[in-house]
Amino acid sequence: MEPANTAKETVLITGGGGYFGFRLGCAIYQKGVDVILFDVVKPLQAVPEGIKFMQGDVCCLSEVEKALRDVICVFHIASYGMSGREQLNRKLIEDVNVKGTENVIQACKTTGVSSLVYTSTYNVIFGGQIIENGDESLPYLPLHLHPDHYSRTKSLAEMKVLEANGAELGNGKGVLRTCALRPAGIYGPGEQRHLPRIVSYIERGLFKFVYGDPLSLVEFVHVDNLVQAHILASEALKANKNHIAAGQAYFISDGRPVNNFEFFRPLVEGLGYKFPTWRLPLSLVYFFAFLTEIVHFLVGHVYNFQPLLTRTEVYKTGVTHYFSMEKARKELGYEPQQHNLNEVVEWFRSRGCGPKPRKYTIMHLARDGGLLLLLIAVMVSWFPSA
Repeated sequence: MEPANTAKETVLITGGGGYFGFRLGCAIYQKGVDVILFDVVKPLQAVPEGIKFMQGDVCCLSEVEKALRDVICVFHIASYGMSGREQLNRKLIEDVNVKGTENVIQACKTTGVSSLVYTSTYNVIFGGQIIENGDESLPYLPLHLHPDHYSRTKSLAEMKVLEANGAELGNGKGVLRTCALRPAGIYGPGEQRHLPRIVSYIERGLFKFVYGDPLSLVEFVHVDNLVQAHILASEALKANKNHIAAGQAYFISDGRPVNNFEFFRPLVEGLGYKFPTWRLPLSLVYFFAFLTEIVHFLVGHVYNFQPLLTRTEVYKTGVTHYFSMEKARKELGYEPQQHNLNEVVEWFRSRGCGPKPRKYTIMHLARDGGLLLLLIAVMVSWFPSA
């Protein structure tokens, strides 16, 4: 992304206070472009001098319109309900992912923003079915087949973004160009959504088993590769690139399908823990997740506990689904760099993660006994249906 000759461009990043949005903002700013980070919460890191942070909510149209004044491009990253107990909060998921996206589109039209890059997800296509080297010609998963609210609402939001491509801008100065990027699971040092939860399970002794076919393959994307893809996508919406990305969707990953649990083996062993050897059937773990969601539905308003796994997380980690990067390479010039988990391991170790001597207390005995009894109950109830 290059700044204009007459005046510096300004881009806005919704969800700019989050891990990926903040990283994207810093990378764009280093290219000489003014950056506004827009989020309901402030970033955990100090905002670098020169980058502007605006506190606001995508669910409030007036706040979005105010933030978009004099902005040329929006990276719409803000979303809710990707993992854990967040996946069970239907209303907030609908408000942020659907209504929030509608507000961003409307504000772009009203204020004359010419480019909108939407951060979507693999899940607009994937819903538990096996996909091997799929591409962008695959149809959306029918909305009623989505096992979670997040995936369904992200699918609706992506459709709205791509349908808005070519819409007339309110200031009469051209049209809105839009595209959508569909990333795999994001990783990198400092990632705050998935990796800390995984490490927490490891440290609490809950990572006792793996599940599914050991030959199943999924994909991940390093945060820096995803940053590169977003910058390239914004450039490919411009006239000097013949608006090649306008109205298009792209799968984005590291381009290296891998078994989910083998991907995390370096993290487990790098922190000094033993990698589990006990493998459970995928259907059993899915049934366990289903029961957990029922329990959360019944008692979540009183005790909003964190489910060990949700049904969607079981599918995403245990069922083969990976996609071709050919379209992103050809049209965006995307070339993923190779990364591993070494920097992630070092990040967690620098924060004191790893085995610590501790006594086996009555609390630990009760916890482990409860988990064992729950697993036995699930297996007993699962066998007849299996």
